[in-house]
Amino acid sequence: MNVFMCGRDEPVAETKQGKLRGYYFDGVYYCLGVYYAKAKRFEMPQEPDRWDGIRDSFAFGNICPILVQPEPGDEIVVPHRFWPESEKCQNLNIWTDTLDKSARKPVMVWFHGGGYSSGSAIEHIAYDGDTLARRDGVVMVCVNHRLNAFGHLDLSMFGEKYKNSVNAGIADLVAALKWVKENIANFGGDPDNVTIFGQSGGGGKVTTLGQTPDADGLFQKAIVMSGVFKGFSSASEVDPGEFAREIMRQAGITDDDVEKLAKVSTRLFIRAVNKASRKFQLAGQRINWAPHANDWYTGDPLKVGFRDAYLRVPTIVGTTLAEFGGGKPTEPKDSIPVCERERAVYERFGQEIGEKALSLYRKAYPGKNELYLLDLDAMARSASAEYVRTKAAAGMAPVYSYMFAACFDYAGGRAPWHCADIPFFFHNTERAPYAYSVLYREALERQMVQSFVNFAKNADPNNNYMPKWTPSTEKDLYTMVFDERTEQRVNYDDELIGLLQSTVKMPSFFGVTPDEDEEADSDRRWLY
Repeated sequence: MNVFMCGRDEPVAETKQGKLRGYYFDGVYYCLGVYYAKAKRFEMPQEPDRWDGIRDSFAFGNICPILVQPEPGDEIVVPHRFWPESEKCQNLNIWTDTLDKSARKPVMVWFHGGGYSSGSAIEHIAYDGDTLARRDGVVMVCVNHRLNAFGHLDLSMFGEKYKNSVNAGIADLVAALKWVKENIANFGGDPDNVTIFGQSGGGGKVTTLGQTPDADGLFQKAIVMSGVFKGFSSASEVDPGEFAREIMRQAGITDDDVEKLAKVSTRLFIRAVNKASRKFQLAGQRINWAPHANDWYTGDPLKVGFRDAYLRVPTIVGTTLAEFGGGKPTEPKDSIPVCERERAVYERFGQEIGEKALSLYRKAYPGKNELYLLDLDAMARSASAEYVRTKAAAGMAPVYSYMFAACFDYAGGRAPWHCADIPFFFHNTERAPYAYSVLYREALERQMVQSFVNFAKNADPNNNYMPKWTPSTEKDLYTMVFDERTEQRVNYDDELIGLLQSTVKMPSFFGVTPDEDEEADSDRRWLY
């Protein structure tokens, strides 16, 4: 029987800033849209204001404004939720099954995807943390923060006040983790047992925080889902100073006064950023909204090395079989004769490479339809394998590798895409219709959920529902392949990924910002 409770002064949780009233439903306390920080445009976040009395937290908070609104695409693949936008976006959502301060349950803090430019803490319906709180005994937190030009515009050339504007979005995440450290005990959580995890851009945010000294001690474990990439684009990045001044010019600011840019309306700022971006992009330069190395953030660990503090953090890193693979509709793949499947592979790769690829693929994924080879990801898998091996080489903390390889009876059969694993790890496959096309959905979900929950509890993903999962080493990549028959494989796809890397063109995520008068097109559909 579902139970709902929300009285005049209950349920209430104490925070450093004041009292929050959420609501209770079906075994879970919901506390939504909680402000963990405040910030002026381009500046570092500060603690939120205190308040008297009791503040309601019944609704999700605003998300960061998006520069170019994407077009809704396939809501079967990634069911989305759209929400109001505001620069006042430093808020988080909490799901917990107890408000007992002594409960000290493991805390899992989620960072959303969308690169560093798009997305939100609630956009994917499967992000909701109520199921993990209800069924699995963890305190779930999802975080909104500044993105794109609001979180990553480099204005350091304009003085001390803006020296870290390029990393403001990551500074928001540090502020969120500090809030969790100070307050989560009042929501039943253990402030000394925090696991940060994220997918795609969210996974990138996880590894970025590992390279950020200000985040040291604010989390104890890390999970990176489809979040390690290399070789996106060969285009040159725009000069930060030239870009900033062009944005000001587009905003009507002619005296090089960045203070004025900090005060223009949100709408005018977005318009100026987009016009400036388009100008440089048409000249062959890319606009890369992302954290940049400086004296606050040390940089990509695959380029500058892992920090010792992060090397001591137990970590899980994984990808999906296809990631950004095409997955175009076909007649049912299993009904297509093997000779025709092979012919399709030869047409893509050529006879010689195709034969080798098929041999390696069948060895890596015995019994899996050959047509899925056409969509196989090499980019994220290769970078993730390097990340795991490099971090594991230090021997300072366990590093685990996984591959989500379950295929779906959708559009003739589709290999798991970027985001396909999220509902399984969140215990939310009931909210993702495509998951029901997997006959072994419940068993697979149980394995995947329990691996993450056990890892959050004690830094070890092993559980009674799946085979033993061994940490990787510099030499050996022990990968848990989640599939119809979940099993651990060792160095099982190294040759295959190496071959595909040399034959498959890397996708580019750096296009040209559309003119504001252009009609929407399918290339701007949600990818996260």
